[in-house]
Parts: sequence; structure tokens; C-alpha cells
Amino acid sequence: MSTPEQPGDPARAVRRDVSDPVGMDPLSPVGRLAATVDRLSREVRAAQAEAEGRALIELAKGVLVARLGCGPAEAARQLAELAEQSQATPLEFAVDVINQAARDRVSEVTEAFLAATAAVRTAGARDTDGGGPAGAGAAAETVAESAAVRLRAAESGALAADDTQAVADALLEQALRPLGAVAVAIWAAGYDGSLTLVGSAGFPPAEAARWRYVPPDVATVARCGLTERSGQWFASLAGTGLPSVGRHQYPDGGRVAVPAGTGGRIHGVLEIAWPAPLPPQPPQVVRQVEALAELCAHTLESYTPPRGPGQEPRVIPDAVELMDLADGLHDPALVLVPHLDASGHLADFRIQHVNKRFMDPAGRPRAVVGGALLLEAYPMAAGDSELFQNVERVYATGEPFRARHLNLTALVDQVPLSAVADISVSRHGNAVLLIWRIEDETARLASLLQHAQRLGRIGGFEENLLTGEITWNGQLFDLYGRPHTSTPVPLEELAAHAHPDDAVAIGRFLRTLLHHRRPASAAFRLRRPDGVTRHVRVVAEPVLDTDDRLLLVRGACQDISAQHWTEVALAATRDQLAHTEQQAVERARLTLQLQHAIMPPAQTPLQVPDLQVAVRYRPAETEQLVGGDWYDAVMLPSGLVLLCVGDVAGHGIEAATSMVVLRNALRGLAVTGAGPGQLLSWLNIVAHHLTGGVTATAVCGLYDPARRSLRWARAGHLPPVLVRGPGAEPLPMVRGMLLGAVAEAAYEEAEAQLAAGDTLLMYTDGLIERRDRPVEEALAQLLSTVRPTPTTLDQHLDRLLTYSRSDTDDDTCLVGIRVG
Repeated sequence: MSTPEQPGDPARAVRRDVSDPVGMDPLSPVGRLAATVDRLSREVRAAQAEAEGRALIELAKGVLVARLGCGPAEAARQLAELAEQSQATPLEFAVDVINQAARDRVSEVTEAFLAATAAVRTAGARDTDGGGPAGAGAAAETVAESAAVRLRAAESGALAADDTQAVADALLEQALRPLGAVAVAIWAAGYDGSLTLVGSAGFPPAEAARWRYVPPDVATVARCGLTERSGQWFASLAGTGLPSVGRHQYPDGGRVAVPAGTGGRIHGVLEIAWPAPLPPQPPQVVRQVEALAELCAHTLESYTPPRGPGQEPRVIPDAVELMDLADGLHDPALVLVPHLDASGHLADFRIQHVNKRFMDPAGRPRAVVGGALLLEAYPMAAGDSELFQNVERVYATGEPFRARHLNLTALVDQVPLSAVADISVSRHGNAVLLIWRIEDETARLASLLQHAQRLGRIGGFEENLLTGEITWNGQLFDLYGRPHTSTPVPLEELAAHAHPDDAVAIGRFLRTLLHHRRPASAAFRLRRPDGVTRHVRVVAEPVLDTDDRLLLVRGACQDISAQHWTEVALAATRDQLAHTEQQAVERARLTLQLQHAIMPPAQTPLQVPDLQVAVRYRPAETEQLVGGDWYDAVMLPSGLVLLCVGDVAGHGIEAATSMVVLRNALRGLAVTGAGPGQLLSWLNIVAHHLTGGVTATAVCGLYDPARRSLRWARAGHLPPVLVRGPGAEPLPMVRGMLLGAVAEAAYEEAEAQLAAGDTLLMYTDGLIERRDRPVEEALAQLLSTVRPTPTTLDQHLDRLLTYSRSDTDDDTCLVGIRVG
């Protein structure tokens, strides 16, 4: 029975105060349970609010640590003091600090915050050491704080952005413009190494649209940032020659291209443009740019390329699909996935899968290699071959890598076992496919033999004489001009496919091979079904069994058609060359005979009172260079002595016959008693009109023994040399052009008075001419050679020929007189 309610019962009044709004009896079990739940809920909410408040305070303390460069305890003290100065609770001031860092607005609150921070730190420093340096340090720290605030504001804007374009806008406005930058571009790296412009700010829309896609292997500023893991800082684009977005806007501006990657994989590139050349930046700015690139990496990690209307989205295979792909390959393949260390950096690659055709250089089974780390299974991959570095680069940039003849080395019981292989590395999604083709020595030698047979046009065969089975390789079918599906030709039917004239040689070859059982060879003309005849050499050897019976014959046929026709051409060339040589020898012999007939090597000297006359002729060392040099020394009916030398231009029999004409003409004209000038004028007419237009040089002199005088003239020739006592000088030069140049010419005469003991020399240019020196130097060398004068005139001329320094291998004529 219930107790009647007493109006003044305080317990009842309390219970009424805590009753639920729907009138539930608080004393009932359900009412007590509801009250307990309500109390616990309020405690949980209070605890959550307190925890969130502590988290916000700790986050604000982290902002102060970054700004002030102090420790956590100092940051907590600064937060409490600043909250008290701003007349706000620590929680309210922490929220304000976080909001200011996220927005990065230079508002009145931020300025007050930074000013208060600097004032507090300056006051503290003054309390410590009197103030001067601490104030300067606070100002420097304020600059660092502004960079940190910009970075955190950019981070807040990037995380709040909806797409990469918004990220680019946030980075430029909140973090990069204070650094002087005018534009920014965010590039996404494709799986094939291409680059796609997914966000830009500061560039004209038309320029950004023009640079929307950069194919693989195109050298740009962003490509340099993709391949160089540390990033590229260009002071000016003017000296790089690299194209990039907005280059025509800022041709001399600085550029920065920093890779944006996480976990060892580069997702794209952050490119920043400055309007003017960029000076070297402090480490704080470099770290800030790298931090911005890391922000872009988190955005690019989830970037999906847009697709056109009706275009299916590109599906990147994951590791499972890549395993199925690897199993379908005919070459050994590994599927690698990245292995990160505790700090999130790429440390190695895990061998996720090895396909069925896998061949380990050390002969280990698949189960041993599968699941291991790449550097554990192949520790030498980071060595000379740089295999690991290339795999890491492919995973980072997406650009495939291929190499031939790369060494694969494995350590088994500390013993290195290696093999040579062709390597192919490509990235597929978040996995890497490594394919290698180990060079099999047997297969390589077989391939080498096949190429040697192809280059040598050699076909092999083997014929089993017991079973009649014949084996040809493909090269022999091609040599015979028969399809590869046709029946090979037996050796006994070889004559039926050869030229009839070669039947004897083929019969001798078969008898030696099959009857005498000795290796044999033969050359014959093969008549193919297409009507082409090829010259073939066959070489074969018999193979005997253990009972000394002929078992089979193997050999080879070589197409020697090219060699045969080359030998025929060489034989014809040799015959023609021998005939030409014979004609040349005969021509040279006739030329020498003609020269010797006119100028015999041993000529009888002239008998003139009080005068010695000597002549010398030295033919060219090479018979083909027989020239037109000539000389003459004869007593005229008038008692005068005609002395002359000359040189007809050219070599060979034409020059020799022209020399004969001029020499005989001068000798005949000299009996007229005319002077040397007139004689050369007449001889010029002969050279111009009567000898086919030849040209020549000559010097002509008439010596009077009674007066010991010499009248002489020259036609383009070197003057005579007079040796008197210890000195030697050429006679004064007189005018006179070479013979045969014009129809008529006049020649100046000169007279030289000789004395007893004087020696006069006339010579052709073969005595002094050199290829490397002018004529004046050669003539000076001759003047030094003629001194001193030997005892006899013959010795004098022989000495000149012996010490002559001429190197033109030309004829030489020398005439000398000595007055008694």
C-alpha cells in the first residue's frame, strides 16, 4: 500500500525537480536509468569539450613554437601571458591564433599578436642582458615567423581547395607572391613520363591551354624538375634554352622546378616563375618551396585525368592484375612494390611476384626470391649496374628504362654469381614491372652462327646414307632457289642441277667423298629453277660408324658468285694494267733513247785554246718524268763558241721531241752569225709556230776566245753564275720572256768580260729547285755551294750535282766553261 503524499515532504519536492518532462516517475527503475544516462552523457560531452580544448591549445602552442623558435614550455608561458593581455581565455586565444595562421591575413589582430610577441621577447631579453641584441634577434625571428605563417596559411588553403586549380591559386596568393613570384604551375606526371598542366595561376589562360600536355622525353623546365630529384633552380631562363609555360612573358625571369612526391614516388612537379633573374635564395625559402611541393604531392596523389565525352576512364592495373600480365610474358619478370621505412621514405622494393619463366642468375627457385626485398635478393643491384637506381627512377618519374647487356649479380653463400641480361623496367600504377632476358650462351652462339652463315651466304646440309634422310638449313634452300617446303636434293643428283661443263669436277668430288671416304671440295655452276646461275663451292666430309661404315655426309655450300666475278674483274684489270705498264715502259725507253741520241751521257769535250768546256746531264730518277731539259756546246764556223741550256715545259715523249726541235733549230740558226738576242727571237717563232705551241725557257751565250768576252741573252731562264776567286755571283739580269708564249718577242743582250781562272756555269732549274723554298733561296744555296772552286772543271760540275739539294726529281743540265 502506498504512503500518502505529504505536502511538506522535501524529498518529494526534490524528486519532482529531477523528473523527466513527460512526467516519468523518477523513483521508478526506468526513471533512475534515464537520469543516469543523462548524467553520463553530460560528463562525456564535457570531457570531449575539454579534450578538444586541450588539443586546440596544444596546436596553438605548436604555432608559437614554429614562430618564436622556443620550446614547448616557453610556448605555453607565452600563450598564457598573451591570452591574459588580450583579456581572453587561453582556449579562445588559441582558437584565434590557429585561425590567424590558417588565413595568413595581415589583419589588426595578427599585427597585434606579432607586435606583442616581439615586445614580450624583447622585454625578456632586456631583463636578461640589457636589451640591444635581443631586439634585433626578435626582429629577425619575426621575418622567419611570417614565412612560417604564410606556409601554414598556404597549407590550410591547399587542404581546403576543391581541385588543383584552386591549390595553385592558394599557393600563389598566400605563399609565393610575398617571395616575389608572379606565376605558378602544377604538373601531374603520367605513367608514361608525360606531364599534364593540372593547375596554374599567373599565366594567361591561352598560354596555359597551349601547355596543357607535354609528351614524354620533351626537355622542358618541368622535365628537369622531374628527372632531378633535388629540384632545379634557374637564375634566368635566358641561358638555359629550355621551353616552358610563359617563357615569352618572362624571358629573363627566374624559374624553380621542384618534384612533388611522397614515399619515393614523384606525382608531379611544382614550377614557380619570377619576373626577373632570381638571386640565390636563403635556406628558409628553399625549405618553404619544398614544403609547398609536398603539399602539391598530396593533392596530385588523388588526381584523376579528365576524360572526353564517351571516353572510358583509364584503368591503371594494380599489383594483382600486373601479376597476371607477368605470367603471360615469355621472359622472366618480377613485380615490385615499394617498401617504405618508418619515416615514410622509399627504402627498397618488395618482390611481390615472380612469373613462371623466371630464371635466377644464381639458380635459386622462385619461392626463395619471391617475397624478398630487391636489395636482399640482389645486393649488387645498387653497385656497378645501378639496377636499383634505375628502378627507383622509373617508380619516381614513370619514365620507362631499357638497357642491353646489364650485369645481374646475386650473392649465394657470399659468392657472387652473375649473368648478362637485357633489362626493361616500367611502372604500372603503384607497382613496377621488371623484365630481364638472360643471354643463354648456347642460344647466343646459335644466333651468331646463323648470322655468320647468312653473311657468308653459306648453307649447311646433312645426308644420312642409310635412311636417305636429308636435312637442309634455310640458307641452303635460298641458295638453290627452292621453297623451304620442297624436297632437298641428294648428293647423287648434284650433277643434274649443275652446268654440264662441271660434271667432271662434281664426279671427282663424289668419288673422293663416297668411295675414298675423304673430305672433298669442288666448285661448280648451280643452275636454279628460276634460270639464275650461281657459282657455288661445296665442302663435305664423311661420317663413319664404329664398324668403319659410311653413315652420313655433312657439309656446306657457299655462294661464291661475287667472289668469282670479282676474280674475273681482277684478272681483266691485271691484264689491262700489265699492258699499260708495258706501254709505259716502252714509251719511257723510246724517250730515253731519243734523249741519249741527242745528248749522249759521255760527250767528247770541245778543243778550244785557253778554254775548258764541260757538260753534265742528270736524267730524272723516275723514268715517267723524263723531261725536256737540253744543253749544247759547239764551235761555230766564225770561231765563237755557242753555249746554251734550256727546259721545255712538261714531261714525256712530247717534251723530249720538242726539246730536239728547239736544240737543232738553235744550232742551225747560230751559223748565221747572229747575236744571242736575235737567236732567241727566231727560236721563239719556232716554239710558237712549228712545235705545236710549246713553251720553254733558255739561256744562250756566244763566247769569243780571242777577246775573252761572253755575249748572252735569256728567255725566262735563270742567269748564268760567274765564279771568280773566292766569290760567286749571278750575271746581271736581262729582260726576256719565255719561248713560245707570244708570236714575236725581243730579247735583251748583255756582255760579260771574263778573266783567266774564271768559271761560268749555265744550268736548268732541276739543279736547285725545291718544293718548300722560293727560287731566290735556292739560288743563294747554289752560290754557297760553288765556293770554293775545285782543281778541275769536271770535279767542279760533279761536286755541284753531288751536293745539289733539289727535291723535284727533275732532269738537270749543267754547262761550265773555265778560262785558261
